[in-house]
Amino acid sequence: MLIKAGYTIAFQSFAPTPVVALLSVHPSRKADLVYPARIQVTPPLDRYDFLDEFGNTATRLVMQPGTTTLHSEFLIRDSGLVDARAPDVALIPLAELPDDVLPYLKPSRYCESDSLLGEAWSRFGGFTSAREMADAITAFAHSHISFGYHFARNNRTAADAWHEGVGVCRDYAHLAVALCRAMNLPARYCTGYLGDIGVPVSDAPMDFSAWFEVYIGGEWYTYDARHNAPRIGRVLMARGRDASDAAITTMFGAANLERFEVVTLEMDEQASAAA
Repeated sequence: MLIKAGYTIAFQSFAPTPVVALLSVHPSRKADLVYPARIQVTPPLDRYDFLDEFGNTATRLVMQPGTTTLHSEFLIRDSGLVDARAPDVALIPLAELPDDVLPYLKPSRYCESDSLLGEAWSRFGGFTSAREMADAITAFAHSHISFGYHFARNNRTAADAWHEGVGVCRDYAHLAVALCRAMNLPARYCTGYLGDIGVPVSDAPMDFSAWFEVYIGGEWYTYDARHNAPRIGRVLMARGRDASDAAITTMFGAANLERFEVVTLEMDEQASAAA
């Protein structure tokens, strides 16, 4: 299947403002792009891409006073399959985990797993299957948090989400990630595109989405506490320990958001080929 995706985001800045943007398709999906996707900047500004410490494509630029618009639009091929289900295997002993997985067991800025150890072990300590534990944690986070865009807050942590019981997709992911790590189950935060493909179309404005991945049986598997169901057509942009590592933009200065539009649509392949 083909997916059309992209965004238009505009900021007003009042002084030269350095920006690091994680708005590109993740390198693991670049081979699926029908044509190269490039961030367009208006007015034109010097910028360059690099791979950050988590393997994400990051873009550096310096916004000048006034309005700066970032835009991208692309077609990407997708399998059309729902998220793969993890195998029903035991937890991997800590001593046998690969070195590069260990950072995803540690507390982080928004996933303070050390603060949730007691709650996690009291609820999930009886599981021996890694898949069953991940399923249970995902279902708990899904039912524990009430979703609403009016609940959005950029400094809410996993522990805050636990106590407040409200949030948006990133809060579901943070809570689930923190609980997994508290149970010695490696987990990492993800952000990207997730359109209404294979599900009823929502009347809410399109947005980027947050989910997470759990290391089970030697591979990473996708979980989504916001929806708690396998989905079709995820397009990964960035991964990290939490939203601080995978923020779509990190600004070193003050700027106001003026415009934010995201598009993710399934396309008719014959019509797309003809166009």
